[in-house]
Amino acid sequence: SLPVVRPSRTPRATTMGERKKLTMYYPPDFDPKLVPRIKRVENFKCEVRMMLPFTVQCNTCGEFMYMGKKFNSMKENAQGEKYKGIQIIRFYIKCSTCSKEMTFKTDPENGDYTMESGGSRTFEMWKEKSAVAETNLSERLEADKQDAMTALENRTLDSKKEMEILDALDELKAINQRKERVDTDALLNTAASVREKKRLELDEDEEAQVAKFAAERRKTESRLLEDEDEDEGEDGVPDASGADASADAAAKRAA
Repeated sequence: SLPVVRPSRTPRATTMGERKKLTMYYPPDFDPKLVPRIKRVENFKCEVRMMLPFTVQCNTCGEFMYMGKKFNSMKENAQGEKYKGIQIIRFYIKCSTCSKEMTFKTDPENGDYTMESGGSRTFEMWKEKSAVAETNLSERLEADKQDAMTALENRTLDSKKEMEILDALDELKAINQRKERVDTDALLNTAASVREKKRLELDEDEEAQVAKFAAERRKTESRLLEDEDEDEGEDGVPDASGADASADAAAKRAA
């Protein structure tokens, strides 16, 4: 088989091309199964880019590092620590101020993370709420076991809440059924006809206004012409009708 030809390593190719494997040459008879697999040690660590899943305070300098802060961390499998076959993973990070190492692990049982060393988690409201809810539930169950009347009252309240939820659900179903019975095509056609009717009414009103404006304009023009004729008669200038009459008289005399 042909050897794999690698291009010359340049700074740009190292950061982009080789990272994406775009500048590698693979011969036609290349078989990935023949590539020997790397044997890793049990406590193998690899560098990963991650964000803090919780807010933590450094025990050395007191610096707060908030949830979502990005770190270049080291990851390893916690030896001998599993939960129902799920491997627990340990992460190593460093404080952004004093560079003190901190470690935390995954917690598959609770779907969370646990701080191991180097820092402490801050107060989290959602965890407190869930803890209070669990405490209240356990106290209620204990009270139900000790007092039959309290258990009856609790069952009555539960049934009342359940009935209210069912009523609200039935109301939502009725609303959805009413919406389903509505013919959307008919609604669209009705809306279109209403819009067309309004447009026609507006067109008729506009035509009436245009006609009214034209009539007023003609009336104004005729009144202005009459005023001009009166002004010409007062100044001694014969108007067009007087000139026509004198021309007719002269024609009769000539005949």
